[in-house]
Amino acid sequence: MTNILEGKVALVTGAGGGIGKAIVTAMARAGAAVVINDIGVSLSGEGGSASPAEETRAEIEGFGGRAVISTDSVSDWDAAQRMVALARDTFGRLDIVVNNAGILRDAMFHKMSPEQWLSVLNVHLNGAFFVSRAAAEVFREQETGAFVHMTSTSGLIGNIGQANYSAAKMAVIGLSKSIALDMKRYNVRSNCIAPFAWGRMTGNIPAETPDQIARVENLKKMTPEKNAPLAVFLGSDAAKDVTGQVFAVRRNEIFLMGQSRPIRSVHTGGDWTPETVRDHAIPALRPSFYPLDRSQDVFSWDPC
Repeated sequence: MTNILEGKVALVTGAGGGIGKAIVTAMARAGAAVVINDIGVSLSGEGGSASPAEETRAEIEGFGGRAVISTDSVSDWDAAQRMVALARDTFGRLDIVVNNAGILRDAMFHKMSPEQWLSVLNVHLNGAFFVSRAAAEVFREQETGAFVHMTSTSGLIGNIGQANYSAAKMAVIGLSKSIALDMKRYNVRSNCIAPFAWGRMTGNIPAETPDQIARVENLKKMTPEKNAPLAVFLGSDAAKDVTGQVFAVRRNEIFLMGQSRPIRSVHTGGDWTPETVRDHAIPALRPSFYPLDRSQDVFSWDPC
């Protein structure tokens, strides 16, 4: 890998394993000094250990990279300030923030508890805001910077049993677009990636029938590392004109995802009534209605 990030400093949250580890390691190989943020909790957010981050740092230092560890939680405002300060105190600046930290508390909507809802939003959405907001001060001062936020097709398209996760990931897209608009004047970019990868967040997919087993075996080929090249590019100066976009990566495929725009309209010469909406508006609009798709319904072909 070329040193496309030479002289840059990157902060990657949730970088002790999976996609976060793949990205922070790739950024270090590309020349960046990195902050490995990870609190070492389980997929549901329980426990806590510095060992995943330590293993990642050891790997990076093994090939001559520079890395420091943050074990602060993204879901705490003061902790987010500390991890940004750690980057500046250790490496003198901060150029890239990758908001990757996440947990799952899956449940059907009608059974989801307030704790399941709040815990997921606190990490995914509040965490992305807290860390980005802390870094914004540095980026404004430097008049340069890049945010890369991990979103999900669970939010973009939909999934069953993930109302908390889907809502948070869709909200991250709105946050990213707002950052891109508000901070354009400071040459700060903000983009999203919806990653496909086999790991802790997909390891609970059923594999009982022959079709399910075959699908899971194919999914396992979508390693976390497949998502790293796009993230590295988006953090580099080569992406200086790329902002406000939403990408998806599925094995060797890179998608530019759509953003909400009007797709069809109807109008009336007078005021609408419930009856004219029923009789005219809805029949005209219905052919353009979206079905209740899930991510796997839209991405129905095998990843290549």
